[in-house]
Amino acid sequence: MNYETLLFEIKEGVAFVTINRPDKLNALNDQVVDELGHAAGRIASEDAIKGAILTGAGPKAFVAGADIADLAKQGPFDGKARALRGQAVLRRLETCGKPVIAAINGFALGGGCELAMACHLRIAADTAKFGQPEVKLGIAPGYGGTQRLPRLVGKGVAVQLILTGEMIDAQEAYRIGLVNRVVPAAQLLAESEKMLRGILAMGPLAVRLALEAVDQGLEMTLEEGLLLEANHFGLLAATKDMKEGLTAFLEKRQAKFEGR
Repeated sequence: MNYETLLFEIKEGVAFVTINRPDKLNALNDQVVDELGHAAGRIASEDAIKGAILTGAGPKAFVAGADIADLAKQGPFDGKARALRGQAVLRRLETCGKPVIAAINGFALGGGCELAMACHLRIAADTAKFGQPEVKLGIAPGYGGTQRLPRLVGKGVAVQLILTGEMIDAQEAYRIGLVNRVVPAAQLLAESEKMLRGILAMGPLAVRLALEAVDQGLEMTLEEGLLLEANHFGLLAATKDMKEGLTAFLEKRQAKFEGR
């Protein structure tokens, strides 16, 4: 697929995905969502890609929300279909099996905040702003905001943000646990890449199964989640990566993981 709304570049194992509609504050129209779905598939399936960084073009916005021109045309059936399609794309990104960091360079509102929450980690520029303002338009979050936000920040804070539609700054997003780190805007991509490459230096099978255990375990009882964790721990014990990691530690050297 030739992307018209995304920039997609692979550098030394990292896919840099940039939503490229700065004149529209990188709003998510149907084409962006479709192209993001294709990009998520590439991240999941291409061996050359070990992880990804997702950001927005321009200095103002990560993603300022859904494209209002598209929403204004929808009826109940196509509205539901749009929500399901967007949810599926974000879920594809969330379950790609490789670490994905959202580098949030500006406004992350509505669908933009939902997209950031579907990434595994979120690093925000100190100028970033966050919110779920859908109620101001007579609609509610449709790309997972009502589900991921309370899982990240707790029910009370999530309900407040969703029902008031208020916008918060990066420091408040960090305080409530919505983002993992706040950095100066000029350092955003460098700090995001530094964190991701640190993760990529770990055992890739361990990273994949840890992500899976956290994702699936949230929907299980504690006993079920612990059993899942034990199963993954046992699977990793059969890998060459585990033997290499333990041997490297004992020999006081850097491990050389192969993903096997």
